[in-house]
Formats: sequence, structure tokens, C-alpha cells
Amino acid sequence: MERLQGQSPRPAGPSRLRRRVAGRSARRRRRRLRGLGDRPGHHPTRALWRECAAAGIPRAIVVAKLDVARSSFDEILTACHDAFGLGTDTLRPVYLPVFADGRPCGSLGLLTGRSYGEPGACPDADAARESLVEAISGQDDGLMERYLAGEPLDEEALTDGLRREIVDCALHPALAVTDNGVGAAELLDLITGAFPDPTHRRGPAPAADPDAPLAAQVIRITGDAYVGRISLVRVFSGTLLPDTHVHVALAAAASGESTDEKVTTLTGPFGKLQRPVPEAVAGDIVCLPKLTAHIGDTIGDTDELAPLEAWALPVPLLPIGVEAHTKTDEDKLSQALTRLTTEDPALRLEQNPDTHQLVLWCTGDAHAEVALDRLRNRHGVHVDTVPYQVALRETFGGNASGHGRLVKQSGGHGQYAICDLEVEPLPTGSGFEFREHVVGGAVPKGFIPSVEKGVRAQLEKGVATGHPLVDVRVTLVDGKAHSVDSSDAAFQTAASLALRDAAGHTSIRLLEPVAAVAVTLPDDYLGAVLSDLSARRGRVLGTEVKGPGLSLLRAEVPEIELARYPVELNSLVHGNAEFSRCHLRYELMPDALAAQVAR
Repeated sequence: MERLQGQSPRPAGPSRLRRRVAGRSARRRRRRLRGLGDRPGHHPTRALWRECAAAGIPRAIVVAKLDVARSSFDEILTACHDAFGLGTDTLRPVYLPVFADGRPCGSLGLLTGRSYGEPGACPDADAARESLVEAISGQDDGLMERYLAGEPLDEEALTDGLRREIVDCALHPALAVTDNGVGAAELLDLITGAFPDPTHRRGPAPAADPDAPLAAQVIRITGDAYVGRISLVRVFSGTLLPDTHVHVALAAAASGESTDEKVTTLTGPFGKLQRPVPEAVAGDIVCLPKLTAHIGDTIGDTDELAPLEAWALPVPLLPIGVEAHTKTDEDKLSQALTRLTTEDPALRLEQNPDTHQLVLWCTGDAHAEVALDRLRNRHGVHVDTVPYQVALRETFGGNASGHGRLVKQSGGHGQYAICDLEVEPLPTGSGFEFREHVVGGAVPKGFIPSVEKGVRAQLEKGVATGHPLVDVRVTLVDGKAHSVDSSDAAFQTAASLALRDAAGHTSIRLLEPVAAVAVTLPDDYLGAVLSDLSARRGRVLGTEVKGPGLSLLRAEVPEIELARYPVELNSLVHGNAEFSRCHLRYELMPDALAAQVAR
């Protein structure tokens, strides 16, 4: 394979090989190397491998620190099979380390049989080459026929087959590199010869031609104290010029929404500086000021351009309650948070309508710290973090009757309204029902809507803990009115008083939200996570096999128990799990816990 046929070496340095890939940056790569010591299953290796697999990125395993005592190339590859759930033919070494006096001193290319470095022993070379050739031939009918017929397979045919399998992610090559440079040259040959070049894309791609129609994408948004909003744009095809109008297609292509905007100036980022540039062609990254586009949006010169593929973002699952530190901060908080979430789409801002709490949803503690630091240093806003408040509900524990009386007659126009209500609980999720069974016109028909309006207003406020009251049927059974002093406002107030009076004649139960939880995790941690969910009052619905050594656990857990769950789960399984949640329904809260909340 040295050099792989038809390929010339591409310059590469250590910094290029050490780039960390995570989140959306992983999906923007065309290849991925993963350096491993003796812990292939540790965080973030498994999560990063799954991210790259979902993005269809070709991958290689580079075993580092093989010259450290107790390190074994074969044992690490076996551990990779188990940690990543790979098939027997998916992970194959293309170079084997050569040992002399118990230390790695060179490499042996399995496709060519040529050695590099100092001479040494490699007793498993024949068996490893046979396994590699069989794996390559298994994906190509022509090679398989020649292999089964016993015909010799030339180096060029095997190299082409290896390259195709790597690009298709059907095979992941493995090799070893030591601290003293053994295997480094072979690694660079593998990168430049067998992996796809930067122009390779799955599916249709815009032509990298300056004369082609413009196709660019917003890859980052930041802010400047003097210029304001700055969009970092990568050009995939065509030419972007200053003082031109462009068409912006939103990343959510299904919405079909688009806008037209004007590009005023182009600048090239150079560290902290921005240097004016006359144009931007395919491959360039430039800064555009005051563009209203968002991250992932496509920029073109016609409205017929299809949006470029957007990348999947991590879902923020950690809620952080925030409050302005001072009145000055409060005046600037809303605008600063809006800018912050625009610059970082992995953040989500929520103004909870029930608790009236301002919540910043993050992916983890580190993400939250970075976001709050940006608020403080970049936007000049200081905030205090407060515990996340879960939106609870109230409901009646039994049937009750209530009497509401508002009589104020001290001369002149007064207020007069009397309501008698009957309240009964409904099954969870039924909502609110209002009925009237007034006999003899005790309450005029014109005031019955006022009674319902007053009841609904009190439902929103609650009757015991301040949480909204739900799942009840309220029936107006009697009342009194005055020909002069009765009014819409009076009957609203009387209805509210009657509902509160009814609440005093029965128990008020609290309802808590329940979330559907899905956790993907290695089987080694299944018992610990099951015990933890049970301690959180969770109901486990079952588990299913997600892959070799990987399980998908489904459960229903009260949301009040999940406020810090992403962080605590990460600690419990050492970062080797994926977690998702969605609101399911409301259920009755245990009385003991409800009493604590009420206090």
C-alpha cells in the first residue's frame, strides 16, 4: 500500500492529526482518526465513534503508546470490537507493529509485505494478511471470485478495494504509532492514499467552480462591540462579491421560507483581525456584517438554490434558571440572551408560562459555564443561577361545594353577586368543564358567562399552592342577583370566591409532569442506571438491544427528578450514554412529596 496506487502524498502535520471532532464539527469532516491508548471504551471515544458513524465519516483506529508496558496491539483491537460493536471483518489492521527486544521498532505493510523501520519479529503477519485480503475480497464480487479460485491478487487491486471499503465505512483500518515516530509515515500514507480527499461528499455536491452559481453556508455567528452581528460564511461554489444582493434559504428546508439580503462588505478573518477582501470563491471563509441569516442557512444568488445539508445539533437537556443580578442587568438581559442563543444554536431559551421563570437549556455544566461567561464578558450582563422550577398542577381530591358572596351596598351603585358551585374531579388529562344547572332564573343568563370567566381566572391562579388548577368539572347550581348592583365583575369575583371556598372543603392534590426517557448505554452500566431510575421514582418500560454490548432503556420518570439528570447520568456511566426526554403527561404526586412542595 506504500504509496497507495494513483495517489500522491498530501502534506500533513501533527496539528492536523490532533484535531478534536465533536458535535457539528464532526459532520463537517471528510475523515476521522481516533488515537487510542489502552482505554478504547472510555469517554468520549464511544460517543465520538457513534457521532462519526451517524455522519457517515470514514474512520481509522490509531493505537498510540504501544511502547508503554502492558500495552498489546491485539488486545486493544479486541477491546475496540467490543466497545464500538464492530463486526469481525469491519476492523482490520493494515500495518502490524514489528518488535525487537519487546519494544516496537517498525511496521509491516500487510498488502505489500514490505517492512519499515528496524528489523524485528512479526509472527502473526501471514494470518493477519489472509484475514485482511479476505475482508477486502468479501465486498467485491470480482475479487471474491479470484480469491476463491486461488488466483493471486495484485497489490493495485487490493489497494483499490481497500480504498472503496474505507470510503463506504465498510472497513476501518488500524495501525500503531509510537512516541518515537514508529508508524508515523505509514499513518500519513494511509490518510493521503486511502481516505477521501476534502472534496469528497456523499450525494450531490455543489461544484467547486468560481463561475458556478453561488452556494454558501453560514457556519458561525458572533458579535462585535462596534460592528454588531457578524456571520462567518463558507463558500462552496460560485463567487461572493461585496455590494450585491443574495438569496438566503433557511436551514429548515421543509418550511420553504427564504429572504433576500444585501452583502455590504467582505472581510477575511485573521486571528482577531478582519481584513477586507475583494471577493470570496469556493473554499473561502469570510465575514459578513449585519446579516440576519442563522447558522446553517444557505446563501445563493438565485431563489432556485436548494439549501445545503444542515448538521444535527445536540439537544440541550440541562435546564438552568437565570435571574438578572441587578436592575441594570435586567434591562439588558432579554436582548443579551437572544444574541447568545443566536450565536450558539445548541442553547435554548424558554420563558416558562406557568412558573414565569427564565430558563436557559444547555447540554451540560461546561456548556452552561461558557454561556454565562459570554453573557458577563461579551454582553456585560451579570446573572444569578437559580434552581429550575418544574411546572406543577393542582386538582381536587374529591367532590366539594362552595359559596361565593360579594355584597357591597353602602349607598349609590354597589356590588352584588352570589354564586353556589359544585366541583368534582375528572380523570387526569380531561381539562376543565363548566356547566350550569340554575333553576328559576336565580342567576340571569347574561351573568352565567361571567361566572365561567371568574372560575377560569381562578383556575389559572390555583387555590392552594399557586399552581394552575386542572381536571375539574364546575357546575353553577344557584345564586342571586340584584337588578341594579349586579355586574359582570361582581359575578366574576363571586365565582372566584366560591371556587376557593369549595377548595377548603376537600383535599387539593398536586399533579407533576412525567417524561418519557430513553437512555442508550453499554450493558456494563445497565444495572446501575436501572437502580438510579428506580430511586428517582421511575417506571422502567423495558430494554432492547441497540447493538453489540449496547442497550436502549426506556422509562417514565417524574420531571422533578430529572433537573440534573444529564450531569448525574454522565457521572454514573463515565460519559458512555446518550439520553433523551420528552413530556408525556401529568400524574398525581405522592402526598408526602406534595406536602414538602406545599411547605
